[in-house]
Amino acid sequence: MSEKYIIQKNPVKIPVPGNKIINEYFGFASLNGGDFSFAHMIAPPGWEEPAQKPEFDEITFIIKGKKRFEFDDEIVELKQGESILVKRGTRVRYSNPFEEACEYISVCIPAFSPDSVNRENNI
Repeated sequence: MSEKYIIQKNPVKIPVPGNKIINEYFGFASLNGGDFSFAHMIAPPGWEEPAQKPEFDEITFIIKGKKRFEFDDEIVELKQGESILVKRGTRVRYSNPFEEACEYISVCIPAFSPDSVNRENNI
């Protein structure tokens, strides 16, 4: 491995319920640490997860399909080519209530970890 760069050919698959696919290329799961995480995700139609209040900023870029972001008093729906920055400490609920899968890239700063996402116990 070079000290100047890292080529990632084998992302780590993060197990999650609801048939969502998460392939982390850089972050805690793939590199055992880091100041950020970078993942490619696919959320199937009908996918949803509990609200969360993460301890990291999360940038999402939609490659294909649509994704819903529910904040306390607002719903935002993004489509292909759009992006959003959800700031750390913001209560948000993610879902894909649409008929097609949503493919997207997510960057978390600092890196995502199961302990820092702070998911609520219900949907």
